[in-house]
Amino acid sequence: MKRLLPLLCVLSLISAFSFAQDMNATAGLIVPEDRIRSSNEGFAAEEFRRGVQAYYKGSFNEAIVQFEKALSYLPADNLILEWLGKAYYKSGMEGSALSYWQAAADNGYGGLLLQNKIEIVRERRVTGDSAAKLMRLSEAGSFYGENNGIQIFNGPTSVQTNTNGTIWVTAYSSNELLHINQNGMVIDRITGPVNGFDRPVDVIKLKDGKLLVSESAGNRLALLNKYGLFEKYIGERGTALGQLVGPQYLAQDSLERIYVSDFGNRRIDVFDKDGNALFFFGTKTQGFAGLKGPTGIVVAGDSIFVADSLSGCIYEFDTAGNFLRELVEKGTFIRPEALKLWEDVIIVCDQNRIISVDKDSGALFEYARTGNNPSRVMAAAPDVNGNVIAADFTANEIYIMSRVQELVGGLFVQLEEIDASKFPNVTLEVKVENRHRQPVVGLAQENFYLSENKRQVGNVKYLGSASNNTEADITIVIDRSNSNKLYKAEIEKAVKEIAESMSESSVLRVVSAGDIPITEYFGKPYGVKDFTLEALKGKLSAHAPIDLALRLSANDLINAAKKRAIILITDGSVGTGSFSKYTLAEIAAYLDNNSIDFSMIQVSQNSVSEEYDYLLKNTPGELYYIYRPEGLGFVVNDIVELPKGIYQLSYTSTMTTNFGEKYLPVEVEVYLLNRSGRDETGYFAPLQ
Repeated sequence: MKRLLPLLCVLSLISAFSFAQDMNATAGLIVPEDRIRSSNEGFAAEEFRRGVQAYYKGSFNEAIVQFEKALSYLPADNLILEWLGKAYYKSGMEGSALSYWQAAADNGYGGLLLQNKIEIVRERRVTGDSAAKLMRLSEAGSFYGENNGIQIFNGPTSVQTNTNGTIWVTAYSSNELLHINQNGMVIDRITGPVNGFDRPVDVIKLKDGKLLVSESAGNRLALLNKYGLFEKYIGERGTALGQLVGPQYLAQDSLERIYVSDFGNRRIDVFDKDGNALFFFGTKTQGFAGLKGPTGIVVAGDSIFVADSLSGCIYEFDTAGNFLRELVEKGTFIRPEALKLWEDVIIVCDQNRIISVDKDSGALFEYARTGNNPSRVMAAAPDVNGNVIAADFTANEIYIMSRVQELVGGLFVQLEEIDASKFPNVTLEVKVENRHRQPVVGLAQENFYLSENKRQVGNVKYLGSASNNTEADITIVIDRSNSNKLYKAEIEKAVKEIAESMSESSVLRVVSAGDIPITEYFGKPYGVKDFTLEALKGKLSAHAPIDLALRLSANDLINAAKKRAIILITDGSVGTGSFSKYTLAEIAAYLDNNSIDFSMIQVSQNSVSEEYDYLLKNTPGELYYIYRPEGLGFVVNDIVELPKGIYQLSYTSTMTTNFGEKYLPVEVEVYLLNRSGRDETGYFAPLQ
């Protein structure tokens, strides 16, 4: 934390200089108290105040109208230009937003802060940057096993990242499982059952939320609940089916089967989700010499990849255990350890190197090297914030590694909402992302610095993070194009299964995308338990405007729960009128800029259209097939598990309000390890 202080001082100086520029460049709305406003300034101020209030209510179209009225009175006012750009940005019209922001910046307004915002939003509009996947990683921070002579952990061997930004770390030498937050603080320390862990190597989070720990010296697996409390053992010492000798790394497939690299038995053991032994594979067969020293294991689709520390190779098997091929040649690695999947590549730890391997071609790329000091990186896993968390056993250290571009660019911070209805108590909603729209989760109060007019505020309280929410409001959009008329049973099945898997306190909406999008249902999920297509008012159409249906759905979700999503049920094809009113970029931006996830359930086996493929790639969410083996029960859970970098804080203001007519500035700085970001905006207290 100490290393951040010089950086924060520099940011504060830059921000103070930027604010001084803004005050000089803004004419009209912000005037010295000893000068009387002109009539145009007064009219503009009133329209501007209404626009700000509409903006914070989520009525962005209304806000645009109010800001444009204000701008008609004061065409050169930079504060109005900035807010008009913000309203267009939230409406998904990023091109218009950039033009207004650039106009203000050209007038000398906003300084480095506004220029950075313009740069990030422009960069985000260029998609498909595949080169970023193969960008080298640099250390963004580290957690040491010892601090001032006090041992925190000893011998880290594996990490399991969580959707809330925290990580679980197995400490082999101290026989512990530690729960650590983004700032390196130990939240919890688990020692296992009464007899303790016996040399834990790996930990994974199972699909039901429970934790599974491999105990190398104990020759068993320890099943823990999601809080780390011991439930039972799986396996015992031996060579028979279901028995283990020196188990190391773990993985689970989509059918919830558990795979264990059994180093002593030179094989992979497979258990069902309840811990019952199923079979083992990796022994000598025709065409395969057998595993010599199996270590890392990862599931990718229908393939199981296994690292062999003695042959320096990675082998591919199918889910039945049949050998398929060598992904890389023998001797490629010195001593490969854990394998983890990151996007579409496999992360391999090999002594002091972290390497990516293309799971299709076997092509290698060196992500990072820990240097020449004694090092043995045993596991490296991607976290929810786009970093890679690595455990170095020899150095007794946990590294947080980020792509160089992210370290240089910093964080993208946005003050989303301000509630001043109980002024002087003010509640803020802050959205924190990286430069590529990925949310930054796991922050705590110490990561935020709030100020008014560059003076620190008092009584700051951290109210919580949206990533911790366990419920989601969902809008189901039913494609009523003629091409979907053959899938009545599939559509009804999808609606009912989604509703059944939702929490009773969540809100469900159903929108039919016919000639005119119609909200068919609004209420609790159980209200559609008898859903039928015949009950819909929206009939089948030759030209269903999907874009209007998605906009309608998003409008209703802006003020819904912080975890919110649209699920489109369709055959995957689009007609001539499906996207005629709004472009795909505008729809994707509208969803992203308002933190609305987009998923799709396909009721046919046809290929997905390019339009839907674009939306799926540029918004959080997944594509599901109606008859996938796992069913649709996990769809809602997948939505709830999606990370949200949204935080709420409150503070007590010391500003004077001029009976609610004064524009009150507020600033927020966010810092995490050696990255930081900043935003500043304003609000109005209630009229008196």
